[in-house]
Amino acid sequence: MGFLSVLSMAHKWIAERVSDGDIVIDATAGGGVDTLALAELVGRKGIVYAFDIQQDALNRTKERLLASSSEKLAEVKLILANHAQMTQWIDPLSYGKVAAVMFNLGYLPGGEDQSVITESATTIAALDAAIMLLRPGGMITCVLYPGHPGGAEEAAIVEAWAAQLPQKMAQTVIYRQPQRPAAPYLIAAEKR
Repeated sequence: MGFLSVLSMAHKWIAERVSDGDIVIDATAGGGVDTLALAELVGRKGIVYAFDIQQDALNRTKERLLASSSEKLAEVKLILANHAQMTQWIDPLSYGKVAAVMFNLGYLPGGEDQSVITESATTIAALDAAIMLLRPGGMITCVLYPGHPGGAEEAAIVEAWAAQLPQKMAQTVIYRQPQRPAAPYLIAAEKR
């Protein structure tokens, strides 16, 4: 049987906390897997904000959404911007009301330039923004990839960010295979 993959676990945890009509964010649209999952979860009454710094990623996300057979997809706002700028794009009336923010760090798989990666400084700024945007009970998931250049450093910084969050603000968990230190792993934070 085996354990769920880190991405499947992130989707499971998000699905347990998100409802029809919610506002959610995909902080790193990439190929659109998380964006589509979020759009299905929140349905036609919901809103998904999907960020990426690469137009290619947003194009792939749009293609994935258009190819979906689901008739109940949320409105999806595809935003060509760094995830650290998310508060500039989210309606201020939605601050403190966001149900979930998903991060899938690293680089765009199959992208033209795999040297374009998420960077620790902007990722931490985005995580800080995300925790502020969340409603109580809302969740951040962050899939980390320590196996690529720059990935281990970013993973360590995100892990330190999660560890220093005050318990009164959020509880955090790590989902990881300890025998495989270079394998992707998941950190999640649930806002109190």
